[in-house]
Amino acid sequence: MDATLFIVSAPSGAGKTSLVKSLVEVHSDLVVSVSHTTRPKRVTEIEGSNYYFVSDVVFQQMIERSEFLEHAHVFNHWYGTSRAWAEQTLAQGIDVILEIDWQGARQVRLAYPQVVGIFILPPSLQVLKMRLETRGLDEVQEIDRRMREAQSEIEHYIDYDYVVVNDNFEMAAADLGAIIKAERLKRRRHNSQNGEIISQLLNK
Repeated sequence: MDATLFIVSAPSGAGKTSLVKSLVEVHSDLVVSVSHTTRPKRVTEIEGSNYYFVSDVVFQQMIERSEFLEHAHVFNHWYGTSRAWAEQTLAQGIDVILEIDWQGARQVRLAYPQVVGIFILPPSLQVLKMRLETRGLDEVQEIDRRMREAQSEIEHYIDYDYVVVNDNFEMAAADLGAIIKAERLKRRRHNSQNGEIISQLLNK
């Protein structure tokens, strides 16, 4: 069975994680990769659920052993996706979502040219800043830095197959779901999953 690798990227605070979470709650046959990171664990985060938290030394050793499908240095910390996990999951016919930034997305496209990229945009920079402030996860200086980086991240939306504006959460979630369904109905998947029916209809 074919499986699709999806990338979902967005500037920090655009609602990417919440949207992906709502997506997998509806689609039980979708799984989200859990990245490795050198970022300190927040109080609300769970090891192995939000991230695998490792030291800089361990992360560099994993890079040297080519254990990452992609890795990137973002906001002074490293993030990476396990190559073995992604390949094994896709081989089982399970669709995979990677929540990664544009740097990691560029690396993944080299290994999986057929990857489907989705970029989440905020409705405005003002709304983006408000969301960063109200979620209460970062200090003022960190929020300012993330806002400075936001525009340079948004410039890379052009590299993605789909763009979803997260103005209304329910509508954005519905758009994401529609993208997943559309990709699953594409001919290459339709042929492989319904080959017997198509052969009978064509008298082959």
